[in-house]
Amino acid sequence: MVLVFFFWGFVAASNDILIPVFKDKMNLEQWQSQMISFAFYCAYFVGSLIYFILSSVAKTDLLNRLGYKNGIILGLCISALGTLLFYPAAQMESFTLMITGLFIVGLGFSLQQTAANPLAIVLGEAKSGAQRLSMAGGVNNVGTTIGPILVSLAIFGTVSASNSIAEIQAVQKPYLILGAAFLLVAFLIKISPIPNHIESIRENSEAKNLPRESVFKFIRFKQLWMGMLAIFLYVGVEVSTASNLPEFMRVHLQVSTDKIAPYVSLFWASLMIGRWTSSVGAFPLNKDVKSILGFVVPYLAFGLFLVVNAIVGHDLQAFYIYAAIIPVLIIADILSKGDPARQLFIFSMAGILALLTGIYADGMVSVFAFTSVGLFCSTLWPCIFALAINKLGSYTNTGSSLLIMMILGGGLISLLQGFLADNAILGIQKSYYVGVFCFAYLAFYAIQMFKIWRTEHELPTTPDMLDA
Repeated sequence: MVLVFFFWGFVAASNDILIPVFKDKMNLEQWQSQMISFAFYCAYFVGSLIYFILSSVAKTDLLNRLGYKNGIILGLCISALGTLLFYPAAQMESFTLMITGLFIVGLGFSLQQTAANPLAIVLGEAKSGAQRLSMAGGVNNVGTTIGPILVSLAIFGTVSASNSIAEIQAVQKPYLILGAAFLLVAFLIKISPIPNHIESIRENSEAKNLPRESVFKFIRFKQLWMGMLAIFLYVGVEVSTASNLPEFMRVHLQVSTDKIAPYVSLFWASLMIGRWTSSVGAFPLNKDVKSILGFVVPYLAFGLFLVVNAIVGHDLQAFYIYAAIIPVLIIADILSKGDPARQLFIFSMAGILALLTGIYADGMVSVFAFTSVGLFCSTLWPCIFALAINKLGSYTNTGSSLLIMMILGGGLISLLQGFLADNAILGIQKSYYVGVFCFAYLAFYAIQMFKIWRTEHELPTTPDMLDA
């Protein structure tokens, strides 16, 4: 099942390579090029909305009827259909057809995520659910790390700086292979022992007392509707930071499009570094071993990034300094103590600091500041997800679909930043203030959820700053 998480990351990160290529080939404005992100993430919203409406009409959760395993399989088949459109889209160099294919891939992903995320959380102790989701997310970010590299290789014909001629038709083969991989994994899941239904979802009295036909009673769940906005803004800041990075480097460092891939890869590798680090807590190991792994694992993940880029021939000299930023992540993870609300607050504040550094610094300092946002976005998804579905009981699946719907933020926020990046408005560098405001709300949500989560799970006392 974790292979499915890999696919989500591979496609999402590969979009960041398609954006500058299509902008150059079709003379698009920055906001127009962001339609690639918008179409992909808008599909999550549409797919989840369809799921929610059908569940409401049927007066039952569709996944409870269809089953988790079957839901993931169906989602993979839908995504495979979307990849087929890449062949005619590349052949005709049709921007509309390209984003239509991405939209269909995203529709399939929305169903996959609706099933896979709560499945990872509820199969085990609730207290460690966020850490299990971080572990799955770590595999997701193996895909985000190699995705930009492989797609850049397909488009430019080489990963070296010697060839800057984009060949859009070259994306046909890798995306057709990706579609075949979707179908292969769907078959493997079909014959696997993954449960089709989960009988252990905890019911709570509030959820039981809500009439099933009155779906808008979800407004009673503060953790959910606030969490929906949190997911919207979290995905927004994550996607917009990465998707606008190529334009920032082109404008401020005069870096050509064919040389961008390793930096985009580093941003997504940063999420892998953070998620691998956080997932250590999900394993049944003694405290001393976990402490050691907390320092070793992030550098193993960083080493994977270096190895992948070395294999394809990138010059690694510029990236070694990034190892000095990783201790900030390690310290933040230690201070979080496995508490999702505490971790959400600490990492959000670190994200604000990273963005402000990128906005007011220049050169490679700004580049690495922006890529380090990936470190601090790394565990926010599982933290928000665990907090938002806490105590939903039999409404867990439908609540999950509402959260997946909010992935739309990845398209809208990146579109907003692309619009503000115009030199007549804020310019590309100051457009990153959009991310600062996103992180500010996430810190606020963490404060609102901290006492609720601590009471429910008997976690350590809140810091004075959060009590205040």
